[in-house]
Amino acid sequence: MFSKDFGFIPIPKRLRHDPQNPIQFGIVLNATFGFASTFIVSNLYYCQPLLIEFSKSFNVTYSEVSNIPTLIQAGYATGLLLITPMGDLVRRRPLILLLVLASASITIGLAVTSSLVVFETLCFLVGVATVTPQVLIPLAADLAPPERRASAISVVLSGLLFGILIARVLAGVIAQFVTWRVVYYMSIALQFLVLAMLYFVLPDTPAKNKHLSYFGIFGSMAKYIVTEPLLVQGSLMNIAASACFTNFWVTLTFLLGGEPYNYSTLVIGLFGLVGMFGVAMGPLVGRLIDRLVPWYATLVATIFLLVFQSVQTAAGGINIAAVIISCFGLDVFRQMQQVSLMTAVYGISDSARARLNAVMVLSLFIGQIMGTSVGTKVFVNYGWRASAGLSMAWYGWQLVILLLRGPHVRGHRWFGYQGGLEARKHVVSERRWREEQEEAEKRQEERPQAEERIDSTSGNREGDVSV
Repeated sequence: MFSKDFGFIPIPKRLRHDPQNPIQFGIVLNATFGFASTFIVSNLYYCQPLLIEFSKSFNVTYSEVSNIPTLIQAGYATGLLLITPMGDLVRRRPLILLLVLASASITIGLAVTSSLVVFETLCFLVGVATVTPQVLIPLAADLAPPERRASAISVVLSGLLFGILIARVLAGVIAQFVTWRVVYYMSIALQFLVLAMLYFVLPDTPAKNKHLSYFGIFGSMAKYIVTEPLLVQGSLMNIAASACFTNFWVTLTFLLGGEPYNYSTLVIGLFGLVGMFGVAMGPLVGRLIDRLVPWYATLVATIFLLVFQSVQTAAGGINIAAVIISCFGLDVFRQMQQVSLMTAVYGISDSARARLNAVMVLSLFIGQIMGTSVGTKVFVNYGWRASAGLSMAWYGWQLVILLLRGPHVRGHRWFGYQGGLEARKHVVSERRWREEQEEAEKRQEERPQAEERIDSTSGNREGDVSV
């Protein structure tokens, strides 16, 4: 049992790992994970509404500052690949505290530097360190009891989505009245607040997979990608779903800024609030998923995503009510889909959740790139309805991928259905428990018979020897 972080910072006694008295994953801890995710992931998005202010402050062209969002996302992708899998290798408490301390400290440089080159370099490093939420999500799955796992994941994921939506709003409003540097001063304060909260509530847990090396972690990730059908299924759906979500929000700016709406940038930004209402439904969505087999929750979510995308395709550029309805519905059911997919994938291996999460998040990242590039090009060349129709096709692809493999398929079977079609999780759990009990009883019955056969064989041998 460790009593100190980094060898010299005392861990509060109640948070030290004790196998006899494990920490209970309650509302306070879950809410802290969500709060931390909100104001850490915001680092990735503060810069987006500030690009014009950057060009003025650093006295450079728009083209030169346009690299900033790309660099911070590149740093994030690097952190996802190189850092998040370490959650399966080292103690998570010191890893998380170190990441938050690093991101907060690097942000100080963003707030004070007067060099664009330094600012861009620090943006990349901030992106690398801003992967804390992707360490917290699998940790929440580990700490939460199985019957509350989806709810716990949904709270952390809601915090992450809040951060994505609120960062742009906060940065835009603050920069409207004061210098853009105040945005980063605020970020520094919030991150150190998160650091203090995590220090006092984050339980210490032992390292997993001590037999693995750092490079062995990546080898096992590659193995999971080609040997686990459920992970491949979830990743393929994630790519398309992330592309749809990104396509909607990126092209929404173009749609609302042009005919027939001609809304101002401020009004367009307020549509993020509609998305926040959808994200706020996350805990309720998580409770529903906890009652269903994850496959069915994914099916329900994907069907409703297709329905709300149909509303956008039919009337998004005609009636503003269609856009508002689509904003809300797509946010709610995209969250439901993502939580159910992650819940299913985490069930592959308790000891590999950080690596499984890294693969799923990398698939999200690929989808974001696809949605931004392809979706924007289709919108510019063919209009809003063609762009919305593209998302319809991507949602159809997701349904096909999901239906190729049934809700209760076990092992490494890539296609087909087995184990029935029961949707209620508690019924499936009870059935599996009975099957395990029957197998155990069968083994108990077979053991005496096997021992008798062994004794009989031994007796015969002894008789042969005496003769």
